[in-house]
Amino acid sequence: MDNSPQDIVLNGIKFNSSLPVNQKLEELSKLIKNHQVIIVSGETGSGKTTQLPKLCLALGRGRKGLIGHTQPRRIAAISVAKRISEELGPQRAPEVAYQVRFQDKSTSNTKIKLMTDGILLAETQSDKLLKKYDTIIIDEAHERSLNIDFLLGLLKSILPKRPNLKVIITSATIDAVKFSEHFKALNGVPAPVIEVSGRLFPVEIRYQPLGADEENNSQLDSLTDGVVKAVHDFTFEGSGDVLVFLPGEREIRECSDALLDAVARREVERLEVLPLFSRLSQNDQEKIFKPSSSLRRVILATNVAETSLTVPGIRYVVDSGLARVKRYSWRNKVEQLHIEKISKASANQRAGRCGRVASGVCIRLYDEEDFARSSEYTDPEILRSSLASVILQMKSLRIGDVAAFPFLESPTSRAIADGYQILHELGAISGQYSDKTHLTRIGQSLAQLPLDPKIARIILAGHQNNCLKEILIIASALSVADPRERPFDQKNKSDQLHAKFKDEKSEFISYLKLWQWYWELYSKKVSNRKFNDELKKNMISVLRMREWIDIHNQLTSIVSEKKWSILESEATYEQIHKSLLTGLLGNVGSKSETEPNFYQGTRNIKFLIHPLSGMQKKAGRWVMAAELVNTSKIYARVVAQIDPRWIESIATHLIQKNWSDPRWDVKRGQVVANERATLYGLQIYQGRKVHYGPINPEHSREIFIREALVSGDLNVDLPFVDHNLKLIEQIEHMEHKSRRRDILVDDALIFAFYSSLIPNDICQTASLEAWYKRLSEEVRKKLLLNKDGLMKHSAEGITTDYFPRKVHNSGLELVASYHFEPGSPKDGVTVTVPDYALSQINPCTVQWLVPGMLKEKVQALVRSLPQKIRRHLVPIPDYAREFYLDHEADLKEPKKDLIEAIIDHAYSSHNVKIAREDFKTENLPVHMSMIFKVVDSYGRMLSAGRNLAQLKAEHADQSLHSFQKLAQQNLSKISLNTEDKITDWSFGELPEIMEIRKSNQSLVGYPALVDSNTYCSIDVFDTPEMALDVHRKGLMRLFYLGLNEQIKYWKKNIPGIEKLGLMYMNLGTQTELIEQLIEGAINQSAMQEPLPQNKEEFEVRKNQAKEKLGLIINEIVQLSLQILDLYKQLDKKLQGLKSSIKKSVSNNDQRYIDEAYSDLKNNLEFLIPPKFITKHSFKNLQNFPRYIKSSIARIDKLLRDIGRDEKNLNEIRKFQTKINKKLTELRGQPDPKLDEFIWMVQELRVALFSQELKTPYPVSSKRLEKSWSQFNL
Repeated sequence: MDNSPQDIVLNGIKFNSSLPVNQKLEELSKLIKNHQVIIVSGETGSGKTTQLPKLCLALGRGRKGLIGHTQPRRIAAISVAKRISEELGPQRAPEVAYQVRFQDKSTSNTKIKLMTDGILLAETQSDKLLKKYDTIIIDEAHERSLNIDFLLGLLKSILPKRPNLKVIITSATIDAVKFSEHFKALNGVPAPVIEVSGRLFPVEIRYQPLGADEENNSQLDSLTDGVVKAVHDFTFEGSGDVLVFLPGEREIRECSDALLDAVARREVERLEVLPLFSRLSQNDQEKIFKPSSSLRRVILATNVAETSLTVPGIRYVVDSGLARVKRYSWRNKVEQLHIEKISKASANQRAGRCGRVASGVCIRLYDEEDFARSSEYTDPEILRSSLASVILQMKSLRIGDVAAFPFLESPTSRAIADGYQILHELGAISGQYSDKTHLTRIGQSLAQLPLDPKIARIILAGHQNNCLKEILIIASALSVADPRERPFDQKNKSDQLHAKFKDEKSEFISYLKLWQWYWELYSKKVSNRKFNDELKKNMISVLRMREWIDIHNQLTSIVSEKKWSILESEATYEQIHKSLLTGLLGNVGSKSETEPNFYQGTRNIKFLIHPLSGMQKKAGRWVMAAELVNTSKIYARVVAQIDPRWIESIATHLIQKNWSDPRWDVKRGQVVANERATLYGLQIYQGRKVHYGPINPEHSREIFIREALVSGDLNVDLPFVDHNLKLIEQIEHMEHKSRRRDILVDDALIFAFYSSLIPNDICQTASLEAWYKRLSEEVRKKLLLNKDGLMKHSAEGITTDYFPRKVHNSGLELVASYHFEPGSPKDGVTVTVPDYALSQINPCTVQWLVPGMLKEKVQALVRSLPQKIRRHLVPIPDYAREFYLDHEADLKEPKKDLIEAIIDHAYSSHNVKIAREDFKTENLPVHMSMIFKVVDSYGRMLSAGRNLAQLKAEHADQSLHSFQKLAQQNLSKISLNTEDKITDWSFGELPEIMEIRKSNQSLVGYPALVDSNTYCSIDVFDTPEMALDVHRKGLMRLFYLGLNEQIKYWKKNIPGIEKLGLMYMNLGTQTELIEQLIEGAINQSAMQEPLPQNKEEFEVRKNQAKEKLGLIINEIVQLSLQILDLYKQLDKKLQGLKSSIKKSVSNNDQRYIDEAYSDLKNNLEFLIPPKFITKHSFKNLQNFPRYIKSSIARIDKLLRDIGRDEKNLNEIRKFQTKINKKLTELRGQPDPKLDEFIWMVQELRVALFSQELKTPYPVSSKRLEKSWSQFNL
């Protein structure tokens, strides 16, 4: 370089005297020589960045060590190194080099080393006192990045140990005093500050807020509008380039497009629009610092141009007043990248970038009030960042307490705790939130990797999981911007082009697919131009791919130095993602069950899959994300499906477990609990059954003793357990019988007994058995309970006489069991009834229960009586005792039902009259009704209940089948000449009953003839009612066969059949009518009681029928003519009643007439079904004319007195309801008493609705109530 009048030469090095800093070279030289630390304060453009390292070199620094010069950004480190090299000239240029992440250009000739502050920080791992340097310059210290603050603290602690080390801090004027105070000498004197001027010309500040363009009377709706307007205004100001400060790359792209559009529309002059941001390529940087065009340049920059770089030729600045600031949420552990308003200091820095070559103009796209309200300074990064990497390095360097470290501004305790928490999450430190923790082996490995701790952890796991090849690709990809470009106006096209890289389950795998595609394209060995064109065609950034490859190469070098093998074989999905998960545990989530599309993350956050993600709608139940970024919402970027079990295995040190519902599990022989696991509040699993013993031995032992040993719920073959349980069972059985809970001692005493003998470490079956095997006989005996110790008092009166093991009923011995549990369906006494014996059970007998429960039941029944009756039987316990003694002899097989017995006894012993209906049996406790457990021939329970009639009806078919199967085995003992097909009385005398034996049980069977249509057979039935019903039909068939000739004749010669047939036409055919008349005549002539019992009696009846058959048929025909004639009259009356409903009557009357009509219709259908002649007995048929006339008379009276009819119908309904309920219970089983009662109700209808027709016997509602009780229905 040629000397110029402006050059100052110092020890052979030239300095441009026009630069403000070089005007104070002498003063700076003295300060550097006399002080260990100096602060150089000056505005941007003073030349301090390039001249200070040259000055140090001129002063002889760099001989015993390097002159280290740090920059906050890589782009600045590289550009400054090149600028200093140029100024030193080609001879000394090799003495200047730079080192940025993964790029080290330094050699053995290097004396001035430019580097990022992160590089210098990383070097402290191997050179704790930075001995390779004799001078360190920390440039742009006012930016207060995390690395800068850490370096400043380290340097302060290193300086006393290295007195020859010189430190120069450069800063804008705003922070100079703070740095001076930080580096006080041992004598308390602050480090000297020297100020250098940077601004050479005045700068005019104009405020042009977005919103209104007064000149053109229009709105400025967006940031791009404001930028275009400002650039347009500068057209009229004169020459000079424009520097525009924008928040980020997106805004740079949008403004670039807007400016070029404005140029195309000739709204502004021709421009050269250039971007400037930290990831800019080397070639693009050259365009900034070496103008190659005469056009006005517009530099669109992020805040990288605020202090780090000096762009030449700038006369105009456009300040958006915004910056994209990264803030870390300690609570949610997510990076928050928000666009924020800048501080006053930043605004002044931006304005200072113009005015270096001529008077400058700065347009601020906000108003002056906004500037006045803004904060003085930008928050230091240490106050808004994670401290994990700082703490990791401090631990590696064995620096003491983080809180005591000499930071320029100490971070909050919360930030320190957060840093420890992240390191703990990564498994890098031994514990949480304590400075006494130390690095684990994982932590030591992470500290040796010059990477973000999370990325380092992922790479370490990739090595351990044998998937380092894939992990290095993914880790390096996560360190750069996504190479896949997605221009705003070509979103669909880019999505189509990038579809080949997509993976259904993981966006991390997409990086691997892109990487493979790139190298396959590279292997085709096309020219660089074609190669780059192909990348651009597929919308892949050439710059970002190169950066990705550079980082991958550096990472590969790092792992190679550690001799970690990189396998060529393809790793599995699980290997890759489990490795990634080690560094991303805080970024997992499970799909929300309440909010669609949301995922529940750790630390109670909820996030969405980023809208640009191809997995937004199919990410799966569990996902992991590379990062969670909080913009307007929290979004997960780069996601993959994961198995939650991986979290469990990787995050063992982080998972919080809690347990609920500890209980004894007899199958496992252990105390178990439901386990729930969470990771920072996110539920990983719940309800997992685990062994509770190791978790809480004391509580498990308590549960084991209480629920296993005391309750006897365990599967072990230990003598003391069997002995104690049998003894407890005997005493509990006494309690059930006596319905008392005061015989067996409390469980607490039994618990105390076992607790005093069982060791503290036993809480499961296996350990109990092992312990018992080691015991001596003497100790084993101590484990045996005794009866005296288990009983509170003697159990007098609890004998088999009062509580028998078997209950006698109708010749049966039924096994009885007892259970005392009020409110339970099992409460009371239960008898087991074989299905074949069910119909044999006498309902009267079971009402008496067992002797030990009789007194209590009698007392309850007497207490249910009205007080006016009950008072004659007090004291009630004494009366119950008296009743018991008077009936004690009959208790084994009572002769009458219990209520009837009490009625008789009360009258005979106390002259007290009681009616059955006086007893309120529905108020009795449930245990005072016996439970019947019906079992089949294999002992399997079919059903159980307290309603015997209902059980009989439910199991009638099966019970009969089982009974007849048993009876067939006993038929051979009866001397009957049975044939397979009986057509005449050829079987001797048919016994009325027969004994059927089953083991020690004795049952009664009822033989009967069974109608098989063309012949008969003999079978045995379990109830006399069913046997009689079947036998009558069988006997009828036998008479049919014996009267065959007579029947044939009369079928053709019945007098008046044509007339009767016409009247019957609405009910059936004439043939059906003739069959009924013949059957009715045989029934009347041959089937009257008593039925024939032998052949002789049968023959007499048959001969009588031959003689009377024609006479009786004629009698039935005449009666039927009368009935059907009245039937026709009644039907006509009913039709008239139905039509009268719609006439002039009230709504209530209409409603009731409807009800009356239905009742009359239903009753008529009951009386006159199609087979009324054979369904009803001839005796009852003779009453039908009166019944029908009664209905006709009722209709005649109904409309005259509706109220009276309604009152009478309510009386009928009361009994009809009882009949219907009983019929439902019987399920088709015959009941003669119920049949009799049904006809009594018909007589009551006559008495109520037409008294003039008379009844054959007195009848009333009261009499029917009494009859219902007497029939015991």
